[in-house]
Amino acid sequence: MLESLPYMPNPRARLFAVLLVLATMAHVTHAQSPRKPAPKTASATPKLNVVADLAQRVAKFKPVEMRFSSSGLNARERQLVDKLVEACRYLEDIYWRQTDPDALTLHQQLAASKDARDDLLRRYIFINASRFDLLEDNQPFVCAQSEAQANGGTCPPMYPGRGFYPRGLTRDQVEQYLKEHPDGKAAIYAPQTVVRWKGNRLDAIPYHVAYRSFLEPAAQALRDAATLADEPQFANFLRLRADALLTDDYYKSDLAWLDLQAPKFDVVFAPYETYDDGLLGVKTSYGAAVLIRNQAESRKLTLYEKYIPDIQDALPLPAEDRPSKRGHQTPMEVMDTPFRAGDLNHGYQAVADNLPNDARIHQEKGTKKIFFKNFMEARVNVVILPVAKRLMRADQAAQASADGYLAGTLLHEISHGLGPSFARKNGKQTDIREAIGPAFNGLEEAKADVVGMFGIKWLVDHGVLPRERLPEFYSSYLAGLFRTIRFGTAEAHGKAEMMEFNYLSQQKAIQRNAGGRYVIDYDRTATAIAALAKELLEMEATGDRARAETWFQKYSAMPVDLKAALSTVADVPVDITPKFAFPQPVE
Repeated sequence: MLESLPYMPNPRARLFAVLLVLATMAHVTHAQSPRKPAPKTASATPKLNVVADLAQRVAKFKPVEMRFSSSGLNARERQLVDKLVEACRYLEDIYWRQTDPDALTLHQQLAASKDARDDLLRRYIFINASRFDLLEDNQPFVCAQSEAQANGGTCPPMYPGRGFYPRGLTRDQVEQYLKEHPDGKAAIYAPQTVVRWKGNRLDAIPYHVAYRSFLEPAAQALRDAATLADEPQFANFLRLRADALLTDDYYKSDLAWLDLQAPKFDVVFAPYETYDDGLLGVKTSYGAAVLIRNQAESRKLTLYEKYIPDIQDALPLPAEDRPSKRGHQTPMEVMDTPFRAGDLNHGYQAVADNLPNDARIHQEKGTKKIFFKNFMEARVNVVILPVAKRLMRADQAAQASADGYLAGTLLHEISHGLGPSFARKNGKQTDIREAIGPAFNGLEEAKADVVGMFGIKWLVDHGVLPRERLPEFYSSYLAGLFRTIRFGTAEAHGKAEMMEFNYLSQQKAIQRNAGGRYVIDYDRTATAIAALAKELLEMEATGDRARAETWFQKYSAMPVDLKAALSTVADVPVDITPKFAFPQPVE
Protein backbone atom coordinates (compact mmCIF):
# COMPACT_ATOMS: atom_id res chain seq x y z
CA MET A 1 0.00 0.00 0.00
CA LEU A 2 2.71 2.50 0.97
CA GLU A 3 4.82 1.62 -2.02
CA SER A 4 2.00 2.65 -4.35
CA LEU A 5 2.92 6.24 -3.54
CA PRO A 6 4.84 8.00 -6.32
CA TYR A 7 8.56 8.12 -5.77
CA MET A 8 9.71 11.37 -4.18
CA PRO A 9 13.43 12.16 -4.21
CA ASN A 10 13.06 14.30 -1.07
CA PRO A 11 12.73 11.80 1.80
CA ARG A 12 11.03 14.31 4.06
CA ALA A 13 8.41 15.02 1.42
CA ARG A 14 7.85 11.32 0.99
CA LEU A 15 7.66 10.93 4.77
CA PHE A 16 4.90 13.55 4.95
CA ALA A 17 2.97 11.84 2.16
CA VAL A 18 3.27 8.49 3.88
CA LEU A 19 2.02 10.04 7.12
CA LEU A 20 -1.12 11.32 5.41
CA VAL A 21 -1.86 7.92 3.93
CA LEU A 22 -1.30 6.09 7.18
CA ALA A 23 -3.56 8.42 9.11
CA THR A 24 -6.45 6.79 7.25
CA MET A 25 -5.12 3.25 7.71
CA ALA A 26 -4.66 2.87 11.47
CA HIS A 27 -6.41 -0.49 11.56
CA VAL A 28 -5.41 -1.97 8.20
CA THR A 29 -3.43 -5.09 9.06
CA HIS A 30 -2.02 -5.74 5.60
CA ALA A 31 -0.26 -2.41 5.17
CA GLN A 32 3.16 -2.86 3.59
CA SER A 33 5.03 -0.77 6.14
CA PRO A 34 4.72 -0.26 9.89
CA ARG A 35 2.31 2.54 10.75
CA LYS A 36 3.73 6.06 11.04
CA PRO A 37 2.63 8.00 14.13
CA ALA A 38 0.16 10.84 14.22
CA PRO A 39 1.60 14.38 14.40
CA LYS A 40 2.72 15.51 17.83
CA THR A 41 -0.24 17.17 19.51
CA ALA A 42 -1.11 17.37 23.18
CA SER A 43 -4.82 17.00 22.41
CA ALA A 44 -4.21 13.67 20.66
CA THR A 45 -2.97 12.01 23.87
CA PRO A 46 -5.54 9.43 25.01
CA LYS A 47 -6.52 8.87 28.63
CA LEU A 48 -3.98 6.41 29.93
CA ASN A 49 -3.64 3.53 32.35
CA VAL A 50 -0.14 3.84 33.85
CA VAL A 51 1.49 1.62 36.48
CA ALA A 52 1.51 3.19 39.93
CA ASP A 53 5.24 2.67 40.51
CA LEU A 54 6.42 4.40 37.34
CA ALA A 55 8.88 6.66 39.19
CA GLN A 56 10.53 3.66 40.86
CA ARG A 57 10.89 1.91 37.52
CA VAL A 58 12.52 4.92 35.88
CA ALA A 59 14.92 5.19 38.84
CA LYS A 60 16.28 1.71 38.05
CA PHE A 61 18.12 3.23 35.08
CA LYS A 62 20.81 5.74 35.97
CA PRO A 63 21.50 8.40 33.34
CA VAL A 64 25.21 8.45 32.49
CA GLU A 65 26.82 11.01 30.23
CA MET A 66 28.71 9.52 27.32
CA ARG A 67 31.00 12.46 26.77
CA PHE A 68 32.38 13.21 23.34
CA SER A 69 35.58 15.19 23.04
CA SER A 70 36.59 16.38 19.61
CA SER A 71 39.94 17.71 20.85
CA GLY A 72 41.85 14.89 19.16
CA LEU A 73 39.99 15.25 15.86
CA ASN A 74 40.57 17.65 13.01
CA ALA A 75 37.70 19.56 11.40
CA ARG A 76 37.21 16.95 8.67
CA GLU A 77 37.05 14.12 11.20
CA ARG A 78 34.51 16.02 13.30
CA GLN A 79 32.39 16.42 10.16
CA LEU A 80 32.72 12.69 9.59
CA VAL A 81 31.42 11.92 13.08
CA ASP A 82 28.49 14.31 12.62
CA LYS A 83 27.56 12.65 9.33
CA LEU A 84 27.74 9.15 10.87
CA VAL A 85 25.50 10.30 13.72
CA GLU A 86 23.03 11.65 11.15
CA ALA A 87 22.96 8.27 9.41
CA CYS A 88 22.39 6.45 12.71
CA ARG A 89 19.30 8.53 13.50
CA TYR A 90 17.45 7.05 10.55
CA LEU A 91 17.99 3.54 11.92
CA GLU A 92 16.63 4.76 15.27
CA ASP A 93 13.46 5.83 13.44
CA ILE A 94 13.09 2.38 11.89
CA TYR A 95 13.76 0.53 15.14
CA TRP A 96 10.75 2.05 16.90
CA ARG A 97 8.53 0.91 14.05
CA GLN A 98 9.90 -2.61 14.45
CA THR A 99 9.66 -2.96 18.21
CA ASP A 100 6.40 -1.10 18.99
CA PRO A 101 4.95 1.38 16.48
CA ASP A 102 2.23 2.45 18.92
CA ALA A 103 4.86 3.37 21.52
CA LEU A 104 6.37 5.82 19.05
CA THR A 105 2.98 7.45 18.56
CA LEU A 106 2.50 7.82 22.30
CA HIS A 107 6.08 9.04 22.82
CA GLN A 108 5.48 11.81 20.31
CA GLN A 109 2.07 12.71 21.70
CA LEU A 110 3.51 13.16 25.18
CA ALA A 111 6.22 15.55 23.98
CA ALA A 112 4.03 18.64 24.38
CA SER A 113 2.74 17.72 27.83
CA LYS A 114 3.87 19.76 30.85
CA ASP A 115 2.74 17.10 33.32
CA ALA A 116 5.52 15.57 35.44
CA ARG A 117 4.06 12.07 35.17
CA ASP A 118 3.91 12.36 31.39
CA ASP A 119 7.58 13.33 31.36
CA LEU A 120 8.47 10.23 33.40
CA LEU A 121 6.31 8.08 31.17
CA ARG A 122 7.97 9.43 28.06
CA ARG A 123 11.39 8.66 29.54
CA TYR A 124 10.41 5.08 30.35
CA ILE A 125 8.91 4.54 26.93
CA PHE A 126 12.23 5.72 25.49
CA ILE A 127 14.27 3.41 27.74
CA ASN A 128 12.25 0.39 26.54
CA ALA A 129 11.44 1.72 23.05
CA SER A 130 8.04 0.21 23.75
CA ARG A 131 5.10 0.16 26.17
CA PHE A 132 6.34 -3.11 27.64
CA ASP A 133 8.73 -3.39 30.57
CA LEU A 134 11.84 -5.41 29.86
CA LEU A 135 12.47 -5.80 33.59
CA GLU A 136 8.98 -7.20 34.20
CA ASP A 137 8.92 -9.94 31.56
CA ASN A 138 7.61 -7.48 28.97
CA GLN A 139 4.42 -6.78 30.89
CA PRO A 140 2.69 -3.53 29.79
CA PHE A 141 3.32 -0.44 31.90
CA VAL A 142 0.96 1.85 29.96
CA CYS A 143 -2.00 1.63 27.62
CA ALA A 144 -5.05 3.66 26.68
CA GLN A 145 -7.89 3.37 29.19
CA SER A 146 -10.12 2.20 26.37
CA GLU A 147 -7.71 -0.69 25.69
CA ALA A 148 -7.74 -1.69 29.36
CA GLN A 149 -11.54 -1.56 29.50
CA ALA A 150 -11.79 -3.77 26.43
CA ASN A 151 -9.33 -6.22 28.05
CA GLY A 152 -11.16 -6.72 31.34
CA GLY A 153 -9.54 -3.82 33.17
CA THR A 154 -5.89 -4.58 32.44
CA CYS A 155 -3.59 -3.50 29.64
CA PRO A 156 -3.29 -6.02 26.79
CA PRO A 157 -0.13 -8.15 26.78
CA MET A 158 2.70 -7.60 24.35
CA TYR A 159 2.33 -9.29 20.99
CA PRO A 160 5.52 -11.37 20.55
CA GLY A 161 5.64 -10.58 16.84
CA ARG A 162 5.90 -6.85 17.61
CA GLY A 163 5.96 -4.83 14.39
CA PHE A 164 7.40 -7.64 12.27
CA TYR A 165 4.18 -9.63 11.79
CA PRO A 166 0.42 -9.01 11.61
CA ARG A 167 -1.05 -8.49 15.08
CA GLY A 168 -2.29 -11.78 16.51
CA LEU A 169 -0.47 -14.10 14.11
CA THR A 170 0.87 -17.16 15.98
CA ARG A 171 3.77 -19.48 15.23
CA ASP A 172 1.35 -22.39 14.83
CA GLN A 173 -0.59 -20.39 12.25
CA VAL A 174 2.63 -19.62 10.38
CA GLU A 175 3.65 -23.28 10.34
CA GLN A 176 0.18 -24.38 9.20
CA TYR A 177 0.16 -21.70 6.51
CA LEU A 178 3.54 -22.87 5.21
CA LYS A 179 2.31 -26.47 5.00
CA GLU A 180 -0.28 -25.17 2.55
CA HIS A 181 2.06 -22.63 0.89
CA PRO A 182 5.58 -24.10 1.14
CA ASP A 183 6.83 -21.76 -1.55
CA GLY A 184 6.48 -18.85 0.91
CA LYS A 185 8.78 -20.19 3.61
CA ALA A 186 12.03 -18.59 2.46
CA ALA A 187 10.50 -15.12 2.33
CA ILE A 188 8.54 -15.40 5.58
CA TYR A 189 11.57 -16.74 7.46
CA ALA A 190 13.95 -14.29 5.82
CA PRO A 191 15.65 -12.16 8.47
CA GLN A 192 14.93 -8.91 6.62
CA THR A 193 11.24 -9.01 5.67
CA VAL A 194 8.13 -7.57 7.28
CA VAL A 195 5.20 -10.00 7.13
CA ARG A 196 1.67 -8.72 6.47
CA TRP A 197 -1.64 -10.20 5.37
CA LYS A 198 -2.51 -9.54 1.76
CA GLY A 199 -5.98 -10.92 1.37
CA ASN A 200 -5.75 -14.48 2.64
CA ARG A 201 -2.03 -14.80 1.92
CA LEU A 202 0.96 -13.78 4.00
CA ASP A 203 3.05 -11.26 2.14
CA ALA A 204 6.74 -10.78 3.02
CA ILE A 205 7.91 -7.25 2.20
CA PRO A 206 11.71 -6.72 2.09
CA TYR A 207 13.04 -4.22 4.61
CA HIS A 208 14.50 -2.08 1.86
CA VAL A 209 10.97 -1.65 0.52
CA ALA A 210 9.09 -1.35 3.82
CA TYR A 211 11.51 1.20 5.29
CA ARG A 212 12.63 2.89 2.07
CA SER A 213 11.81 6.43 3.24
CA PHE A 214 14.39 6.07 6.03
CA LEU A 215 16.96 3.89 4.31
CA GLU A 216 17.45 6.14 1.29
CA PRO A 217 18.58 9.16 3.36
CA ALA A 218 20.58 6.87 5.65
CA ALA A 219 22.44 5.48 2.64
CA GLN A 220 23.09 9.00 1.37
CA ALA A 221 24.48 10.03 4.75
CA LEU A 222 26.89 7.07 4.64
CA ARG A 223 28.01 8.04 1.15
CA ASP A 224 28.55 11.62 2.33
CA ALA A 225 30.58 10.27 5.26
CA ALA A 226 32.69 8.24 2.84
CA THR A 227 33.83 11.45 1.14
CA LEU A 228 35.11 12.68 4.53
CA ALA A 229 36.93 9.47 5.51
CA ASP A 230 40.71 9.57 5.17
CA GLU A 231 41.05 5.76 5.36
CA PRO A 232 40.26 4.31 1.90
CA GLN A 233 39.14 0.95 3.30
CA PHE A 234 36.67 2.59 5.66
CA ALA A 235 35.33 4.81 2.87
CA ASN A 236 34.86 1.75 0.66
CA PHE A 237 33.03 -0.07 3.45
CA LEU A 238 30.66 2.89 3.97
CA ARG A 239 29.75 2.91 0.29
CA LEU A 240 29.17 -0.85 0.26
CA ARG A 241 27.04 -0.60 3.40
CA ALA A 242 25.00 2.18 1.79
CA ASP A 243 24.32 -0.16 -1.15
CA ALA A 244 23.38 -2.95 1.25
CA LEU A 245 20.75 -0.83 2.97
CA LEU A 246 18.89 -0.56 -0.32
CA THR A 247 19.13 -4.24 -1.26
CA ASP A 248 19.13 -6.11 2.09
CA ASP A 249 22.25 -7.96 0.90
CA TYR A 250 24.91 -7.29 3.55
CA TYR A 251 27.30 -10.07 2.59
CA LYS A 252 29.80 -8.05 0.54
CA SER A 253 29.84 -5.13 2.95
CA ASP A 254 30.24 -7.45 5.95
CA LEU A 255 33.32 -8.98 4.35
CA ALA A 256 34.70 -5.49 3.73
CA TRP A 257 33.93 -4.61 7.37
CA LEU A 258 36.03 -7.52 8.62
CA ASP A 259 38.88 -6.45 6.33
CA LEU A 260 39.28 -3.07 8.07
CA GLN A 261 42.71 -2.94 9.66
CA ALA A 262 42.67 -1.15 13.03
CA PRO A 263 40.44 1.68 11.77
CA LYS A 264 40.43 4.97 13.67
CA PHE A 265 36.69 5.24 12.98
CA ASP A 266 34.17 2.46 12.58
CA VAL A 267 30.42 1.86 12.79
CA VAL A 268 27.97 -0.87 13.63
CA PHE A 269 25.24 -0.20 11.09
CA ALA A 270 22.83 -2.96 10.08
CA PRO A 271 19.88 -5.10 11.13
CA TYR A 272 21.80 -7.82 12.97
CA GLU A 273 20.16 -9.07 16.17
CA THR A 274 16.93 -11.06 16.54
CA TYR A 275 16.20 -10.41 20.22
CA ASP A 276 12.94 -8.59 19.51
CA ASP A 277 11.31 -11.31 17.42
CA GLY A 278 9.46 -13.45 19.94
CA LEU A 279 7.36 -15.22 17.29
CA LEU A 280 9.80 -16.98 14.95
CA GLY A 281 13.06 -15.65 16.37
CA VAL A 282 14.45 -14.73 12.95
CA LYS A 283 13.65 -11.06 12.20
CA THR A 284 16.55 -8.68 12.65
CA SER A 285 16.34 -5.27 14.30
CA TYR A 286 18.29 -2.24 13.10
CA GLY A 287 21.09 -1.08 15.36
CA ALA A 288 23.88 1.45 15.01
CA ALA A 289 26.90 2.81 16.84
CA VAL A 290 29.57 5.37 15.99
CA LEU A 291 32.98 4.09 17.11
CA ILE A 292 36.32 5.81 17.70
CA ARG A 293 39.28 3.53 18.35
CA ASN A 294 40.96 3.41 21.75
CA GLN A 295 44.39 2.46 20.53
CA ALA A 296 46.03 1.67 23.87
CA GLU A 297 43.27 -0.67 25.04
CA SER A 298 42.94 -2.33 21.62
CA ARG A 299 46.59 -3.40 21.69
CA LYS A 300 45.96 -5.46 24.84
CA LEU A 301 43.55 -7.76 23.00
CA THR A 302 46.24 -9.33 20.83
CA LEU A 303 47.01 -11.67 23.75
CA TYR A 304 43.78 -13.56 23.16
CA GLU A 305 43.46 -13.47 19.40
CA LYS A 306 46.02 -16.14 18.51
CA TYR A 307 44.50 -18.75 20.84
CA ILE A 308 40.96 -18.69 19.44
CA PRO A 309 41.53 -21.70 17.10
CA ASP A 310 42.94 -23.71 20.03
CA ILE A 311 39.90 -23.02 22.22
CA GLN A 312 37.63 -24.07 19.35
CA ASP A 313 39.55 -27.33 18.99
CA ALA A 314 39.26 -27.98 22.74
CA LEU A 315 35.46 -27.70 22.90
CA PRO A 316 33.60 -30.83 24.08
CA LEU A 317 32.07 -31.56 20.66
CA PRO A 318 32.82 -33.97 17.81
CA ALA A 319 35.22 -32.51 15.26
CA GLU A 320 32.50 -32.26 12.59
CA ASP A 321 30.54 -29.88 14.85
CA ARG A 322 33.40 -27.49 15.59
CA PRO A 323 34.82 -26.31 12.25
CA SER A 324 38.39 -25.09 12.42
CA LYS A 325 38.98 -21.40 13.07
CA ARG A 326 42.56 -21.50 11.86
CA GLY A 327 43.21 -18.86 9.25
CA HIS A 328 40.03 -16.96 10.12
CA GLN A 329 40.10 -13.27 10.90
CA THR A 330 39.17 -12.25 14.41
CA PRO A 331 39.61 -8.48 14.55
CA MET A 332 39.12 -7.08 18.06
CA GLU A 333 38.57 -3.43 18.76
CA VAL A 334 38.19 -1.42 21.94
CA MET A 335 36.19 1.62 20.94
CA ASP A 336 34.78 4.71 22.59
CA THR A 337 31.18 5.15 21.55
CA PRO A 338 29.87 8.72 21.37
CA PHE A 339 26.49 7.76 19.85
CA ARG A 340 24.27 4.70 19.48
CA ALA A 341 20.86 4.09 17.95
CA GLY A 342 18.27 1.39 17.42
CA ASP A 343 18.60 -1.84 19.35
CA LEU A 344 21.94 -0.69 20.81
CA ASN A 345 20.27 2.34 22.38
CA HIS A 346 17.36 0.87 24.35
CA GLY A 347 16.84 -1.55 27.22
CA TYR A 348 19.87 -3.70 27.89
CA GLN A 349 22.97 -1.57 27.24
CA ALA A 350 25.47 -3.82 25.51
CA VAL A 351 29.14 -3.40 26.42
CA ALA A 352 30.42 -5.59 23.59
CA ASP A 353 29.34 -7.13 20.31
CA ASN A 354 30.40 -10.02 18.11
CA LEU A 355 29.32 -9.45 14.52
CA PRO A 356 28.19 -10.17 11.87
CA ASN A 357 25.80 -13.04 12.64
CA ASP A 358 25.84 -14.55 9.16
CA ALA A 359 26.99 -18.19 9.49
CA ARG A 360 28.43 -18.08 5.96
CA ILE A 361 30.81 -15.31 7.01
CA HIS A 362 31.69 -17.16 10.22
CA GLN A 363 32.85 -20.10 8.11
CA GLU A 364 34.56 -18.05 5.42
CA LYS A 365 36.21 -15.28 7.38
CA GLY A 366 35.20 -15.03 11.04
CA THR A 367 33.73 -12.22 13.11
CA LYS A 368 34.64 -8.87 14.63
CA LYS A 369 34.64 -8.34 18.39
CA ILE A 370 33.85 -4.80 19.50
CA PHE A 371 34.17 -3.59 23.08
CA PHE A 372 32.40 -0.36 23.98
CA LYS A 373 34.84 1.00 26.56
CA ASN A 374 32.79 3.88 27.93
CA PHE A 375 29.72 1.66 28.34
CA MET A 376 31.72 -1.11 30.02
CA GLU A 377 33.24 1.29 32.54
CA ALA A 378 29.79 2.67 33.36
CA ARG A 379 28.31 -0.81 33.88
CA VAL A 380 31.10 -2.00 36.17
CA ASN A 381 31.21 1.13 38.32
CA VAL A 382 27.48 1.88 38.52
CA VAL A 383 26.06 -1.65 38.80
CA ILE A 384 28.37 -4.66 39.04
CA LEU A 385 30.79 -3.76 41.81
CA PRO A 386 28.12 -2.20 44.10
CA VAL A 387 25.93 -5.32 43.73
CA ALA A 388 28.88 -7.66 44.34
CA LYS A 389 29.76 -5.91 47.60
CA ARG A 390 26.23 -6.41 48.90
CA LEU A 391 25.51 -9.98 47.76
CA MET A 392 28.83 -11.87 47.75
CA ARG A 393 31.05 -12.98 50.61
CA ALA A 394 33.38 -10.08 51.33
CA ASP A 395 36.64 -11.74 50.26
CA GLN A 396 35.17 -12.89 46.93
CA ALA A 397 33.42 -9.56 46.32
CA ALA A 398 36.84 -7.94 46.69
CA GLN A 399 38.17 -10.32 44.02
CA ALA A 400 35.59 -9.08 41.46
CA SER A 401 37.16 -6.42 39.27
CA ALA A 402 36.74 -4.39 36.12
CA ASP A 403 39.64 -6.27 34.51
CA GLY A 404 38.17 -9.65 35.49
CA TYR A 405 34.79 -8.65 34.06
CA LEU A 406 36.46 -7.38 30.87
CA ALA A 407 38.21 -10.74 30.41
CA GLY A 408 34.90 -12.59 30.78
CA THR A 409 33.17 -10.21 28.39
CA LEU A 410 35.97 -10.57 25.86
CA LEU A 411 35.79 -14.38 25.94
CA HIS A 412 31.97 -14.18 25.81
CA GLU A 413 32.13 -12.26 22.53
CA ILE A 414 34.82 -14.55 21.14
CA SER A 415 32.64 -17.53 22.02
CA HIS A 416 29.73 -16.27 19.93
CA GLY A 417 31.93 -17.27 17.01
CA LEU A 418 32.89 -20.65 18.48
CA GLY A 419 31.10 -23.99 18.37
CA PRO A 420 28.99 -25.21 15.46
CA SER A 421 28.21 -22.96 12.52
CA PHE A 422 25.16 -24.99 11.48
CA ALA A 423 22.86 -27.57 13.09
CA ARG A 424 22.69 -31.17 11.90
CA LYS A 425 19.08 -32.21 11.28
CA ASN A 426 18.07 -35.23 9.25
CA GLY A 427 21.51 -35.44 7.72
CA LYS A 428 21.40 -31.84 6.46
CA GLN A 429 22.92 -28.55 7.55
CA THR A 430 20.29 -26.22 9.01
CA ASP A 431 20.50 -22.67 10.30
CA ILE A 432 20.74 -22.96 14.09
CA ARG A 433 18.61 -19.87 14.68
CA GLU A 434 15.77 -21.25 12.59
CA ALA A 435 16.06 -24.75 14.05
CA ILE A 436 15.91 -23.62 17.70
CA GLY A 437 13.30 -20.88 17.16
CA PRO A 438 12.59 -18.17 19.78
CA ALA A 439 14.66 -20.03 22.41
CA PHE A 440 17.79 -19.45 20.32
CA ASN A 441 18.67 -16.02 21.72
CA GLY A 442 18.79 -17.23 25.32
CA LEU A 443 20.62 -20.39 24.29
CA GLU A 444 23.24 -18.50 22.31
CA GLU A 445 23.87 -15.99 25.11
CA ALA A 446 24.24 -18.83 27.60
CA LYS A 447 26.60 -20.67 25.24
CA ALA A 448 28.75 -17.55 24.88
CA ASP A 449 28.89 -17.06 28.66
CA VAL A 450 29.73 -20.65 29.48
CA VAL A 451 32.11 -21.33 26.59
CA GLY A 452 33.76 -18.02 27.46
CA MET A 453 34.47 -19.20 31.01
CA PHE A 454 35.56 -22.58 29.59
CA GLY A 455 37.98 -20.61 27.40
CA ILE A 456 39.36 -18.64 30.34
CA LYS A 457 40.10 -21.89 32.17
CA TRP A 458 41.82 -23.23 29.04
CA LEU A 459 44.00 -20.09 28.87
CA VAL A 460 44.92 -20.50 32.56
CA ASP A 461 45.68 -24.21 32.14
CA HIS A 462 47.97 -23.44 29.19
CA GLY A 463 49.88 -20.65 30.94
CA VAL A 464 48.47 -17.80 28.85
CA LEU A 465 46.79 -16.23 31.90
CA PRO A 466 48.18 -16.42 35.46
CA ARG A 467 46.58 -19.19 37.55
CA GLU A 468 46.41 -16.88 40.54
CA ARG A 469 43.89 -14.76 38.65
CA LEU A 470 41.34 -17.59 38.33
CA PRO A 471 39.50 -16.54 41.54
CA GLU A 472 39.26 -13.01 40.11
CA PHE A 473 37.74 -14.33 36.88
CA TYR A 474 35.20 -16.57 38.61
CA SER A 475 34.23 -13.91 41.18
CA SER A 476 33.77 -11.36 38.41
CA TYR A 477 31.63 -13.89 36.53
CA LEU A 478 29.34 -14.40 39.53
CA ALA A 479 29.09 -10.62 40.05
CA GLY A 480 28.08 -10.29 36.42
CA LEU A 481 25.40 -12.98 36.83
CA PHE A 482 23.77 -11.00 39.63
CA ARG A 483 23.78 -7.91 37.48
CA THR A 484 22.13 -9.55 34.49
CA ILE A 485 19.59 -11.67 36.37
CA ARG A 486 18.00 -8.45 37.54
CA PHE A 487 16.78 -7.96 33.97
CA GLY A 488 14.35 -10.85 34.34
CA THR A 489 13.83 -13.74 31.96
CA ALA A 490 12.03 -11.78 29.23
CA GLU A 491 15.47 -10.56 28.12
CA ALA A 492 17.77 -13.08 26.41
CA HIS A 493 20.82 -12.38 28.59
CA GLY A 494 18.72 -12.49 31.77
CA LYS A 495 17.15 -15.79 30.70
CA ALA A 496 20.59 -17.22 29.98
CA GLU A 497 22.19 -16.18 33.23
CA MET A 498 19.23 -17.23 35.37
CA MET A 499 19.68 -20.70 33.89
CA GLU A 500 23.44 -20.60 34.53
CA PHE A 501 22.95 -19.55 38.14
CA ASN A 502 20.43 -22.32 38.80
CA TYR A 503 22.55 -24.98 37.12
CA LEU A 504 25.68 -23.96 39.01
CA SER A 505 23.69 -23.87 42.25
CA GLN A 506 22.40 -27.39 41.57
CA GLN A 507 26.01 -28.49 41.09
CA LYS A 508 26.90 -26.74 44.40
CA ALA A 509 29.33 -24.46 42.57
CA ILE A 510 27.35 -21.50 43.96
CA GLN A 511 25.98 -21.63 47.49
CA ARG A 512 24.53 -19.22 50.03
CA ASN A 513 26.27 -19.16 53.39
CA ALA A 514 24.71 -18.75 56.85
CA GLY A 515 25.18 -15.00 56.65
CA GLY A 516 23.10 -14.77 53.50
CA ARG A 517 26.06 -14.07 51.22
CA TYR A 518 26.76 -16.03 48.03
CA VAL A 519 29.98 -18.01 47.68
CA ILE A 520 31.42 -19.53 44.51
CA ASP A 521 33.41 -22.78 44.76
CA TYR A 522 36.20 -22.32 42.23
CA ASP A 523 36.97 -26.03 41.72
CA ARG A 524 33.35 -27.09 41.33
CA THR A 525 32.72 -24.16 39.01
CA ALA A 526 35.39 -25.35 36.58
CA THR A 527 33.85 -28.84 36.44
CA ALA A 528 30.27 -27.56 36.15
CA ILE A 529 31.18 -25.07 33.43
CA ALA A 530 32.73 -27.83 31.30
CA ALA A 531 29.59 -30.00 31.66
CA LEU A 532 27.24 -27.11 30.91
CA ALA A 533 29.29 -26.07 27.87
CA LYS A 534 28.88 -29.59 26.46
CA GLU A 535 25.11 -29.50 27.02
CA LEU A 536 24.59 -26.13 25.33
CA LEU A 537 26.92 -26.84 22.42
CA GLU A 538 25.14 -30.12 21.72
CA MET A 539 21.77 -28.31 21.61
CA GLU A 540 23.09 -26.01 18.92
CA ALA A 541 24.89 -28.74 17.01
CA THR A 542 21.74 -30.88 16.81
CA GLY A 543 19.27 -28.00 16.44
CA ASP A 544 17.13 -29.69 19.10
CA ARG A 545 14.41 -27.14 19.84
CA ALA A 546 12.54 -29.36 22.33
CA ARG A 547 15.71 -30.09 24.29
CA ALA A 548 16.58 -26.38 24.50
CA GLU A 549 13.07 -25.34 25.53
CA THR A 550 12.88 -28.08 28.17
CA TRP A 551 16.30 -27.22 29.54
CA PHE A 552 15.54 -23.53 29.95
CA GLN A 553 12.13 -24.25 31.43
CA LYS A 554 13.78 -26.52 34.02
CA TYR A 555 16.19 -23.81 35.12
CA SER A 556 14.12 -20.67 34.52
CA ALA A 557 12.57 -19.98 37.94
CA MET A 558 14.27 -17.55 40.28
CA PRO A 559 14.94 -19.16 43.69
CA VAL A 560 13.11 -17.57 46.60
CA ASP A 561 16.32 -16.79 48.49
CA LEU A 562 17.85 -15.13 45.43
CA LYS A 563 14.75 -13.01 44.93
CA ALA A 564 14.96 -11.92 48.56
CA ALA A 565 18.67 -11.15 48.20
CA LEU A 566 18.12 -9.07 45.08
CA SER A 567 15.45 -7.05 46.89
CA THR A 568 18.18 -5.79 49.22
CA VAL A 569 19.98 -4.11 46.30
CA ALA A 570 16.88 -2.47 44.86
CA ASP A 571 18.50 0.93 45.41
CA VAL A 572 21.37 0.02 43.04
CA PRO A 573 20.51 0.85 39.41
CA VAL A 574 19.71 -2.11 37.20
CA ASP A 575 21.44 -0.50 34.25
CA ILE A 576 22.44 2.82 32.80
CA THR A 577 20.67 4.91 30.23
CA PRO A 578 23.17 6.82 28.07
CA LYS A 579 23.05 10.58 27.65
CA PHE A 580 24.84 11.53 24.45
CA ALA A 581 26.32 14.86 23.48
CA PHE A 582 24.26 14.63 20.29
CA PRO A 583 20.47 15.16 20.15
CA GLN A 584 18.32 12.02 19.87
CA PRO A 585 15.15 13.00 18.01
CA VAL A 586 12.79 10.23 16.91
CA GLU A 587 10.63 10.94 13.86
